[in-house]
Formats: sequence, structure tokens, C-alpha cells
Amino acid sequence: MAIDGHSSCGKSTMAKSLAAKVGYIYVDTGAMYRAVTLFAMRQGLFDAQGQPDAARLEALVPQIEVSFRLDPATHLPLVCLNGEVVEEAVRTLEVSSHVSAIAALPFVREALTRQQQRMGEEKGIVMDGRDIGTVVFPQAELKVFVTASAEVRAQRRYLELTAKGQSVAFEDILRNVQERDYIDSHRELAPLRQADDALVLDNSELTREEQMQWLLDRFEERTGASASCN
Repeated sequence: MAIDGHSSCGKSTMAKSLAAKVGYIYVDTGAMYRAVTLFAMRQGLFDAQGQPDAARLEALVPQIEVSFRLDPATHLPLVCLNGEVVEEAVRTLEVSSHVSAIAALPFVREALTRQQQRMGEEKGIVMDGRDIGTVVFPQAELKVFVTASAEVRAQRRYLELTAKGQSVAFEDILRNVQERDYIDSHRELAPLRQADDALVLDNSELTREEQMQWLLDRFEERTGASASCN
């Protein structure tokens, strides 16, 4: 199952919940790009304008291993960079401000797409990102494209970060959301777009419970299977 859409739409949250409900494995592809971004930041590969040194990063890509480790407390996957759990580190606004530039690099997308496709060979997975239904798994049994207004998405992100104790300004987050939308939609390789056979979910005014019911209804329609009682 492929869940694509704009940044800060809550794709990861709904994908995690859906996977738990239907007994599938959840893979957070956005966290994979964030992990590569964190690696590049730690290596000092961004200039003063926030642009990455693509040549140096490409040479270092073989040293980057992104994986997931199950959290024994929550039973949810934690993203790891070269064996280190970086779940919190990859969710900062600083990483958010740099990730679109990394995700636009062809060699990064090619490397992570290959890894994602290997993860999905056995099927029974829910994967969210920007190009899952168009590039990674064009034959997915169910494709959903999630959207919401930029202001709604920025407010959600603001509340998420401040709840974690981070000092951020709403205006900065809104600007980041708008910039990421533009970069994601205009990049040359695998730009963000709705797959022709994807179902659109605008969750601007929906609660999490309403979103989940919508997803479960679509899952049952497409697969003929009912969700488990997890």
C-alpha cells in the first residue's frame, strides 16, 4: 500500500496506524531521506545557502546505511543511521529545512528506491513518502494521495515540535512547508505528483479517527479484507 502526499500531512502517523490495524509492516521512507540529510549535515556538506555538496555526498553514499529497529515499548519502527537510532534527530526543523535538497539528488533517490523496493518484495507493507505510488511501487494494490492546506500543515508541525520542547516560530515552519512543496513538485527526478489511480484524501478538516476510518474503508474495498482487531 502506497501513501503519498505533501509534507506535514500526517502521512507517517496514518500509515503507522493503518499498518497496525491491517497487520502490515510499516516503512517510513521520508525518515530514510531525513537520515541521509542528517548524515550530510554531520559531514558538513551544506554551504551557507543550504545547498549540499553533491559530489562529496555521492562519494560517501556507500557508507550510508539506513535501517529500522522496532521500539520494544511502542512496537513502532525507529529509523537508524549506520546502526544509531536517530528517530528524534531526524525530526528537527533544521533537518526539515535541508531534506528537500537531498531528496532531489538523483543518486540519493536511486539508492533509497532500490532499498525500498527490496523491503517491499514480500508485499504486506504500508509505505509512505512522495513517490511511492508513482515510482517505487507503481503496481501497489492501494494508492492514497494525502493533502491539506499549507497553513493547516504548518500548524500541525508547530504543535508537534513545541510539544517536544523545541523553540520554533510558526512563520518559519509555514515558509518551510511552502518551500518544500515547491521543491518536491518541481524537482527533475520523481517529482511529487498524484498517481492517476490514487485516491485523494484531503484531511484539512478531518480528525485522526475520521482519517483512519476512511483508510480502512478504502482498504476493505480494494482488498476485500477486513482489518484485524489490533
